[in-house]
Amino acid sequence: MPLTQSKFRTTEQLNLAFTRKISKLLRDGIEENGRASLIVSGGRTPAALFGALSKINLAWDLVDISLADERWVDNGNDASNEKMLREKLLINNAANANFFPLKTHHADANEAVQQCSSNLQDIHRPFDVVILGMGEDGHTASLFPCSEQISEGLDLDSGQSYIAVQPTTAPNQRMSLTLPALINSKQIFLHLTGEGKKDVLDVALGGDNELEMPIRAVLNNADVELMWAP
Repeated sequence: MPLTQSKFRTTEQLNLAFTRKISKLLRDGIEENGRASLIVSGGRTPAALFGALSKINLAWDLVDISLADERWVDNGNDASNEKMLREKLLINNAANANFFPLKTHHADANEAVQQCSSNLQDIHRPFDVVILGMGEDGHTASLFPCSEQISEGLDLDSGQSYIAVQPTTAPNQRMSLTLPALINSKQIFLHLTGEGKKDVLDVALGGDNELEMPIRAVLNNADVELMWAP
């Protein structure tokens, strides 16, 4: 599948253009279906984007927001993607959005897969917008090449929307959308900053082993737009 590459000189320019793209897609979704859905990723990269996005004028009460993945920690823990989202995105105008967290009361993420899948039924699909990141090892969402669950997570015929993942090279058990769930989307963005991440992406684009670098599985099965700045 083709990768469209949108490159910017600065992260400020990237965030401005990205905010405009996302807001248009969400407005189009609301106009077409009466509501829209936005799936985001955690980490440091999207924090400034989320701040800008939270201020746009949009019928946020008609927007469903959830995460591509979550660390299995309390939502008050600094490692929690939900915590970051509540502090950076679910504020200002976007405070009215319908947020669907992934972390449940279950001690083990494996025990929460069914509940997360059930909650997903209330989110408009196909997703209008999915924003993915990528790790230095080529993982995206929490589809880690080092995990025993990676083959199941990338299985397009699994019938599963979520999978519990235990990375061996990163802390915390995770809950992640599976590949088939992620690509059931109208628009997928890969949001990267820095030369290092661009180098990792170039390596991913130069090979075909999806288990080695799971971002390849997304790129091979969906149209993706890269949003990148140094």
